[in-house]
Amino acid sequence: MSTLPDVRVGDPIRHESLAVFPLFSAADGAVDYLLSDEAIGAGSVTVEEVSEGGSVPNLLVTNEGDSPVLFLEGEELRGAKQNRVLNTSVLVAAHSKTPIPVSCVEQGRWRYRTRHFESGGSHSSSKLRHILKKSAYLSMKAGQGYTSDQRQVWGEVTRQMSSLGSSSETVAMADTFESHRGRLDEFRQSLRYVEGATGVAVAVGTRVVAMDLFDRPSTCAKVWDRLLSGAVMDALEAGPADQVAQPSDVEGLLARLKAGAWEPAPAVGEGQEYRYDADAETHASALVCGGSVLHGSVAVAN
Repeated sequence: MSTLPDVRVGDPIRHESLAVFPLFSAADGAVDYLLSDEAIGAGSVTVEEVSEGGSVPNLLVTNEGDSPVLFLEGEELRGAKQNRVLNTSVLVAAHSKTPIPVSCVEQGRWRYRTRHFESGGSHSSSKLRHILKKSAYLSMKAGQGYTSDQRQVWGEVTRQMSSLGSSSETVAMADTFESHRGRLDEFRQSLRYVEGATGVAVAVGTRVVAMDLFDRPSTCAKVWDRLLSGAVMDALEAGPADQVAQPSDVEGLLARLKAGAWEPAPAVGEGQEYRYDADAETHASALVCGGSVLHGSVAVAN
């Protein structure tokens, strides 16, 4: 694999400094899977600490269902001893137990709140995703799996919480999102899913900060609001913008990705992972299974 699929950039929809560009690519339903929140909600998948004592950088997924389950890089899981986010996208095989690499986003708690995790319904900001991507790439290159720089993750959670005037007894990223629930809802109402889109690129002001691409519109539609939650946090920090990104900015990023040399990397679960370390500011990854890019994503420092 040397690139993501061919992608057409749609007209942006905007709210304040945030621009959302729907992405369109050929739909491919070659792999049948459920999304993590669907499987957790149905009870076919449980996510828990790897042991009674727990381990900050790892969780255990038990899939008792007949379908693989897709967990997305940056998605939040809440519960157990502390809230976590996924360091990379993982396709968990049916009828399997799979350890997944995660980062803590609740520094001040290490005690059980529940036995199992639930979907947090929110997604890491582009700044946090860039930290996850960059540090996971370096960890993978060193043969240490997809471990993040946990201190940097904590630092970013704390920095954004302070920047947005939020507070939390346990320094939980979730509390920052909850304190801005009204604004999140406002942005989501203005930035609704665009029919047929298989992906989305987001820009804050003039800068494209993140991009996600899936193998089918139905997946994109289901995760659209969740993905935008992190981008909204970025936009709230940035405030009003006099200038905004254009489709040509997204097309330029896609052209760079198309010309880049993607490196194969071992997947945590099913399939094959690919990574593209474009430069110090731009990191990309893709989880491929059955010839389909189930989730391709880019995070840009901002």
